[in-house]
Amino acid sequence: MNPIEQLHALGQSLWYDNIERRLLNNGELAAMIARGDIRGVTSNPSIFNNAIANSTDYDDALIPLARQGLSREAIYEALAIADIRAACDLFLPLYEQTGGGDGYVSLEVSPYLADDTEATCREAARLWEQVNRPNLMIKIPATPAGLPAVQRSIAAGINVNVTLIFSIARYEKVMDAYLAGLEDRLAAGGGVENIASVASFFVSRIDTKVDGLLQAIVDAGGEQAAAARALQGKIAIANAKLAYALHKQVFSGERWERLAGRGARLQRALWASTSTKNPAYPDTLYVDELIGPNTVNTVPPKTLKAFRDHGTAAPTLEAGLNLAQAQMDSLAGLGIAMETVTAELEQEGVRKFAQAFTALLDAVEKRIQR
Repeated sequence: MNPIEQLHALGQSLWYDNIERRLLNNGELAAMIARGDIRGVTSNPSIFNNAIANSTDYDDALIPLARQGLSREAIYEALAIADIRAACDLFLPLYEQTGGGDGYVSLEVSPYLADDTEATCREAARLWEQVNRPNLMIKIPATPAGLPAVQRSIAAGINVNVTLIFSIARYEKVMDAYLAGLEDRLAAGGGVENIASVASFFVSRIDTKVDGLLQAIVDAGGEQAAAARALQGKIAIANAKLAYALHKQVFSGERWERLAGRGARLQRALWASTSTKNPAYPDTLYVDELIGPNTVNTVPPKTLKAFRDHGTAAPTLEAGLNLAQAQMDSLAGLGIAMETVTAELEQEGVRKFAQAFTALLDAVEKRIQR
């Protein structure tokens, strides 16, 4: 077996963090599914911006939409929904073969709504109805306003990919929102058997942020320099491992068992932002070190290619938990508060996705003019 097949055999699924019209039209996405390379797709405004701004693949579809006098927002949505529906249809056989375990395609609500619960709920319901595919997941950010939207969307029977999770404390609230949504649906007389959710826990951005803080300590010299240097490139993985340990606790308790008895599905942890940002680190670092059952890793094209070529598939996610906790304790001892780090990353994440969405709409406008 190649590394991807070995990883899947260990209970983790690889999803593809990319979608573009070219992959749908030339059969490449279908071929990747057939080979077993990927078992789902995630998208975000940055991905659609890259696809639309840097190709002419959408022009044939865009021109008649523009002639209808539609707004750039409506044109983007029409293009994106067409891609998402086509990808959902390609993954539908896998979705059916796995009993709804895999084969999902994610579409994000507007990042402009990250602080608006009501608008996020309406947008999630509208996109769910527009795409109209059982293997769609609506991406909702794990912001304070997003969490109640997650609960209400789950209660409404919508599959949800909860995104932009950085801290273990916030992840605990995400899992609670999922469970509460299931409980609300059952209380209203609905079924929960066909509702699926993943929780997208971001990885590499943690190291990017923390490594900079650690480097400042290293540069200052003194007795803390060695300790700081030893933690560089370690905190993102430690954070994710401890998050997974909490996941196992939550989804083995009495509350979960009651829901599982009614047919509820486990909300899987999904490792996001798993491309290596620091060239000094192995290019498969955030895949190799986070492999475990009932999880997903969503990888961009370069990381998927690298892992297929030289990745190492082994059950690493639950290894070294004591070391992970010790590393987090050492970080705190150096005066770096993860609560501050993750709060900043969440704010930056919302801002970057909003900026990417603005750039995406600008790109659509330029294509219209062109």
